[in-house]
Amino acid sequence: MNMAEFAGVVPALGQALSKRGFDALTPVQEAVLAPELTAADLLVSAQTGSGKTVAFGLALAPALLEGAARFGVAAAPLALTVAPTRELALQVKRELEWLYEPTGASVVSCVGGMDMRTERRALQRGAHIVVGTPGRLRDHIERHSLNTAALKCVVLDEADEMLDLGFREDLEYILDAAPNDRRTLMFSATVPRAIAALAKGYQRDAVRISTQAEQSQHVDIEYQAMVVAPNDRENAIINVLRYFEVGTALVFCATRAAVNHMTARFSNRGFSVVALSGELSQNERSHALQAMRDGRAQICIATDVAARGIDLPKCELVIHADLPRNRENLLHRSGRTGRAGRKGVSVLVVPYNWRKRTERLLAGAGVQATWGKPPSVLEIMKLDDERIMADPDLNRPLEADEKAFAQALLDRHGAEQLAAALVRRYRAGRSAPEELLDAGPKESIARKKQRDDFKDGVWFSLSVGQKQNAEPRWLLPMLCRAGHITKRDIGAIRIEPGETFVELAPGCVESFLENIGPEATVEKNIFVKRADGPPKSDRSKSDRSTGEGRKRPARRMPPRTPPAPRTMVEPDKPPSREDRPAPVTKRPKNKKLKKAKKARLAEARSKSGSEDKQGRGPLKRATRNNSKN
Repeated sequence: MNMAEFAGVVPALGQALSKRGFDALTPVQEAVLAPELTAADLLVSAQTGSGKTVAFGLALAPALLEGAARFGVAAAPLALTVAPTRELALQVKRELEWLYEPTGASVVSCVGGMDMRTERRALQRGAHIVVGTPGRLRDHIERHSLNTAALKCVVLDEADEMLDLGFREDLEYILDAAPNDRRTLMFSATVPRAIAALAKGYQRDAVRISTQAEQSQHVDIEYQAMVVAPNDRENAIINVLRYFEVGTALVFCATRAAVNHMTARFSNRGFSVVALSGELSQNERSHALQAMRDGRAQICIATDVAARGIDLPKCELVIHADLPRNRENLLHRSGRTGRAGRKGVSVLVVPYNWRKRTERLLAGAGVQATWGKPPSVLEIMKLDDERIMADPDLNRPLEADEKAFAQALLDRHGAEQLAAALVRRYRAGRSAPEELLDAGPKESIARKKQRDDFKDGVWFSLSVGQKQNAEPRWLLPMLCRAGHITKRDIGAIRIEPGETFVELAPGCVESFLENIGPEATVEKNIFVKRADGPPKSDRSKSDRSTGEGRKRPARRMPPRTPPAPRTMVEPDKPPSREDRPAPVTKRPKNKKLKKAKKARLAEARSKSGSEDKQGRGPLKRATRNNSKN
């Protein structure tokens, strides 16, 4: 069924689609509107961003309206849509509101984080379609504020995500509360085994729909994997943002702490950013998304709470600051861009020691990525110059009121000075790109042990040593980060009790001194000064250039004294009295104590007669007491 045919069946929704600018239906929308599937249960998997919300909105219309042009008074909800997150539920509500606006439908949301009393009053006033999250919907059903007796259709949106989040019991409770003759539609980007089992238990002869868009995942998304040094990830993200300079970008982190840290840093660098994570209230999350939609913010730094169903118009770039956990997470994150036929870029920032793992992740997701390095400072500056040259304002004809003032500026400052001012003004509003470290593979063990290419090194002294638990594993990243050098620029590291000596390559010394500044600090209280050479002592804890640690001196044992010579006795001569060993004396037996003990035992036997089974009789107690005595 194409759009014209559907408009003939449900004219009101056809008007809404035309008003919204739809001239054709997407593959998943056409698939669910097939005439033979009008009353069938559906299990639909399609590419994220392919219009699934509008698809099930169109699929519900014939059963809900039953040929009428508009809805009547809502006595009880006719359709129920369940979504995994608050943001997705509210987004589905907005989509269904404009789609069903010509029909006079009442769409009510029931999501966690909102005032339950307000939702209860909205349900009491009447609702044709209810959209909510599993936990809140179950609460309303248990409190009898949501009447499910008249439900004709139930839709599970992003069903696989709801199972991953642990909502299986809530979903089963909601489906059990709905009438048995309802129509059940399940929409999901993927259909794992758990979803298939849920569909088998709660759907009747469900028809499986898999659109062609699902077979070729994210054809409108260009995947790029950029290899970086592990401690240079944030600088690489800054360069990626500066290189693409898109209107809307999403940066995904693994934890809330990473979101807060990166939001603070990018904000200080002049980027217009908002944060989105689970610790924010519903009001804060709504404001953040609205700022992105309005254009007041260009970058959203989020956890995976934004990976499902969040629709940001014109999102052209997705950056994986922390790598996804699995293939589904990768596809859903990347699916925030390249939506509705638009092109997008998904960038994976890969520490070089995670490259093999990332290659397996991409292969499991069926994604072909272009491998490379993050944009350098020269590449970004060159692209900035090209953007200035291509600025459309430079090619627009002068207005009448502009010519006189433009000529006055030329006469006063000259063309070259005006051009320089234009360049300064353009660059002043943008964050300066970062110089990145070399993200080459780790040096081999042989190279670590033998650094013949490291000659004429310059020695520096750090104000930490063995007493401060100095170790190369944290000294190396600290020096690279503070001095903007690489591991290849660092030679031997010799740790003394009160200070540490570090050898640097001659070519990086000038840059190292410039970056640590006049205070010569690499950390808060770690100072650097130039040394005359390596330490004279050989008791260094670690020497990175040779791979040999401090050798423990051999333990000196006291000289062993030979045993005294034994006196040999002639066999035919008996030993004298002095040579005989002293006889072992035995302790004499106390016969009186022995007789008293026997008497006490006999007396105990005569009183008790026999010992009880648990061994707690008088005989046993007497025996224990005597043994103690």
